[in-house]
Amino acid sequence: VLAAVNQDGSSLNYAIENFKNDKDVVLMAVNQSGYALEYASDRLKDNQEVVLAAVSQNGHALKFASDRFKDKK
Repeated sequence: VLAAVNQDGSSLNYAIENFKNDKDVVLMAVNQSGYALEYASDRLKDNQEVVLAAVSQNGHALKFASDRFKDKK
């Protein structure tokens, strides 16, 4: 799984739930493709480090973050 998400972050979509909830795996995926945040667990969509990594890679990934990040002004 690590090799797959390192090559193509969106491959997180095909991973089992345990990997979608693994911070290291998800960080690797979002660093490769911010849009991989879409496939992360809800817990990690609410994790500041993960969300910042995703948004740093692609600002549009914010739409997949938890609402608490979207509401910040």
